[in-house]
Amino acid sequence: MSDLPNTLGELKSSGYQPLPVKAELRKNLIAKLRTGERLFPGIVGFEDSVIPQIVNALLASQDIIFLGERGQAKSRIVRSLTQLLDEWTPTLAGTEIPEDPYRPISAQGKAIIEERGDQAELRWLNREDRYGEKLATPDITIADLIGEVDPIKVAEGRYLADEFTLHFGLVPRLNRGIFAINELPDLAERIQVGLLNLLEERDIQIRGHKVRLPLDVFIVATANPEDYTNRGRIITPLKDRYGAQIRTHYPETIEQEMQIMEQEAEVLDMGDYRVEVPGFMKEIIAEITHHARKSPDINQRSGVSVRASISDYEALVANAFRRALSLDESEVVPRVSDLPFIMPSFQGKVEFEAMEEGQEDKISNRIVQGAVKSVFDRHYDVNDLESVAYTFNEGLTVETGEAMRAADYRNIVEKVPGLGDVFRDETEGMRAAIIEFILEGLHLHKLLNKYSDSGRSTFTGS
Repeated sequence: MSDLPNTLGELKSSGYQPLPVKAELRKNLIAKLRTGERLFPGIVGFEDSVIPQIVNALLASQDIIFLGERGQAKSRIVRSLTQLLDEWTPTLAGTEIPEDPYRPISAQGKAIIEERGDQAELRWLNREDRYGEKLATPDITIADLIGEVDPIKVAEGRYLADEFTLHFGLVPRLNRGIFAINELPDLAERIQVGLLNLLEERDIQIRGHKVRLPLDVFIVATANPEDYTNRGRIITPLKDRYGAQIRTHYPETIEQEMQIMEQEAEVLDMGDYRVEVPGFMKEIIAEITHHARKSPDINQRSGVSVRASISDYEALVANAFRRALSLDESEVVPRVSDLPFIMPSFQGKVEFEAMEEGQEDKISNRIVQGAVKSVFDRHYDVNDLESVAYTFNEGLTVETGEAMRAADYRNIVEKVPGLGDVFRDETEGMRAAIIEFILEGLHLHKLLNKYSDSGRSTFTGS
C-alpha cells in the first residue's frame, strides 16, 4: 500500500488507466484462462456446465442472473467473482460513493477535482470492499437501493434541488464494483422499475429530484425457479436487461456430493480422540441426499440443498464422538446405528409433501434405508455373503447398537466365521462399523430379520 500513488497527480504520472468494471473483470479472466489458473476454487461439479457459461458471459461483458434451487452454490459463485477484480483500485477520497478519479460522476466528486485538481487525495479499495449484496424482501425501499433525501442536510439549509441533499443507497455506494441481489423475484415490482431506470436510463428520481448518475456497476442476481410463479416475478424489462441467465444444478455424482460435504463440514476439534469416518458412511450420507432429491414424498420444487449432506455429516460425526465420550473410547468411528441421529438435521433441510401425522419419520427412514442398500450393493456382492446369512439361519442371534462398545463386536466375529473374511488390519472401531454395515445390508436384502428397540438392534435368520 505504501508504494501506491496518494494523489491524482501521482496516479497520472504512474501511467495508470482505469477500466470499466466489466472490462476489468474480462481482462483478469483472460489472464487466468491463459495461465490455466482455476477460476472458482471450492466450486465442485460445475466444471463442464455452469463455469463455461459464466466465462462466456464475462467475456461478452454481460450482466448475469443465476437461476437455481436452494443450496446450489449461487451465492458462493457470485462472491467468487471478486477474485476477478484488481486487488487494489484507486478512488477519490472524501466522496460518499467510490469515484473514478479521472471521471467523477457525482457533484461531490466533481467539486473535489475542480477545487484540488491533481492534489486531490486518493483512497485505495481492496477487491473485497468492492462487493455488496442484498437479499430481496418485500420491505426493501428505493432508499435502501438507490437513495433518499437526507433531512439533516435539508435542515442545514440546503435546497431539495441540490444533489448534496441526497443520501445514496447501496447500489451507488458500489460504484466501480459488483452488486448482487439475491432472490430477485421477491423484490417489489416498483422497486424493480427503479433499479431498471438506474441501470438502463442512467437516471434516478428521488422524491421528484432527478439525478443523472452513470454508475459503473456489474449487476448480478440470483433467483429460485419456484419464485417465478409462487412468490413474485421479475418484470420483463429488467429480466431483458440481464445478458445471461445461467442455470445451476445439484452435484450430479455421489463423489461430487462427498467432496463438497467434506470440504464444507465443520468437524470441530476432538482433542486426542482419533477420528476415522468409513468411506461407506460418507457415501451413505451423500446417497441419502441424492435419494431425497428423487423422492416423490419430498417437495422437489424447493429442492434438497447440499447443506443437507453437510449437516447430516456433522451430526453423524457428533454422535460418534458422543459415544466415544460416554464409553471412554479413544476412537470416533461413525456406524450405521448412528444414522437415526441425523434425522433432526435431515428433516430440517427438506420439505415433505405428506401432511399426515407421523409420515415424516416413515419417509425419512425409507430414504435412509434406500441409501444404505445402494451403497451396500456398490461395496459387496450379496452372493459372496451367503455363508454369513447361513450362520444366522442355523439359529444365531446377535445384537448391535450405537451405545455398544466397539470391543463388544469381537463376539460377533467369533460367532459368525464368515465375517472374518472381510477384514484386514482395521481398528476395533472400524470393524464395528463394517459389521453393522454388512448386517444392515443383508437385512435390506431380506436375508436377515431385524428387530430394533431403544437404540439396539437384534439380527436373526430370515
